Amino acid sequence: MGLKIVYPICCGIDVHKTFVVAVIASTTKGVTSYKRRRFSTYTKGLRELSEWLCENVCKDICMESTGKYWIPVFNILEDSCNITLAHPKYVKAIRGKKTDKKDAKWIADLFKHDLVAGSFMPPLRIRQLRDLMRYRTKLTNFSSSEKNRLQNSLTVSNIQLASTVSDTFGKGSMNIIQKLLEDPTNTDFDLEPLVYGAMKHKVEELKLAVDGFITPEQAGKISVIIQHYEDIQERKNELEKFILILAEPYTEEINLLLTVPSIKSIFTAIAIISEIGVHMDVFPTAKHLCSWGGLTPTDNESAGKKKSVRISRAGVYLKPLLVQCATGVVKSDKHPEIRNRYLRIKKRRGHKRAIIAIARMLLTAIYHILKKKEPYNPELYQKADVLPVSREITVEQAILLAKSQGFHILASSAST
Repeated sequence: MGLKIVYPICCGIDVHKTFVVAVIASTTKGVTSYKRRRFSTYTKGLRELSEWLCENVCKDICMESTGKYWIPVFNILEDSCNITLAHPKYVKAIRGKKTDKKDAKWIADLFKHDLVAGSFMPPLRIRQLRDLMRYRTKLTNFSSSEKNRLQNSLTVSNIQLASTVSDTFGKGSMNIIQKLLEDPTNTDFDLEPLVYGAMKHKVEELKLAVDGFITPEQAGKISVIIQHYEDIQERKNELEKFILILAEPYTEEINLLLTVPSIKSIFTAIAIISEIGVHMDVFPTAKHLCSWGGLTPTDNESAGKKKSVRISRAGVYLKPLLVQCATGVVKSDKHPEIRNRYLRIKKRRGHKRAIIAIARMLLTAIYHILKKKEPYNPELYQKADVLPVSREITVEQAILLAKSQGFHILASSAST
């Protein structure tokens, strides 16, 4: 029995940097005929592709997500076609039979039988918000890199500010650094007018910390680092203004996410929304969302033996963000339902697996919050952690329960 034809008329598109190859597969009475054309990736060529698809009454399209090259094609065809965007590993042709022409035909053949799993594609506004938030993440990483470079330059110059102050880029610390750069050979100057608050009680210690030697080369490097850092911060502030304007329609969802433990910044909430969107109907269950975010163990079993079940590489932006939130919330006693679960899992599986479990717990909570439009409710998790008052278990179950809590069972105890 052959496979069922789900899409009688469909198109497979193989995307490249300068051109695309499109193959329309038309199936009539079990017989499939193919039409193939090659188009330029210039806007004119992509419009010709759209017209060609309309002429052949083809509305269902499947293409692989190749780098950023799929985006111009998606932009042109989004309004007129139903596009399924597939991960390249799901539509890769058989080795030895792979050419540009055969790739597009292979995609069309897979898609007509509905054998291609489409990737999650949020609306245009969410995609634009995602692009801006990911750029903001890059700028934040650049800022951190510049901070580390400044600290390295101070260390090789024997300036030990980091051992005395909590923030090397604080106002008082920067005043001291600017004073050092004015005359690198003079480290004996009055510090009291330069520092504020609690730093005034550390003047003597600060004198020891700045007693070093900054070479002209290091002084020039530090000046460039500071200027670059300030420029990055200015560009980041400008970008954040655009982000806040673009995120205005999602104010309700942002306020709901701010009720989740450890999500205190509005940009953290926006970052989560930019990755998963606001409509949770695209994910059948919370487990599907967690799997898409790379927070679930993989299935790898053969001949009754389970192999590595490490989490996948998915969610390269969402997963680190949730791990940071989880790391922060488990250190606090304000949310015992989360901390207690972390401590239980940590006993059995270790810190890293426990943090991933808490990150998944937060993402599951976010899924239900956005779907039900209700704020975070800790009582739901507290009730789930409460064991029944009276219950009976067998000896074997008691042994397993004790092992799950981290106890070691002696042979004599197990036999009794």
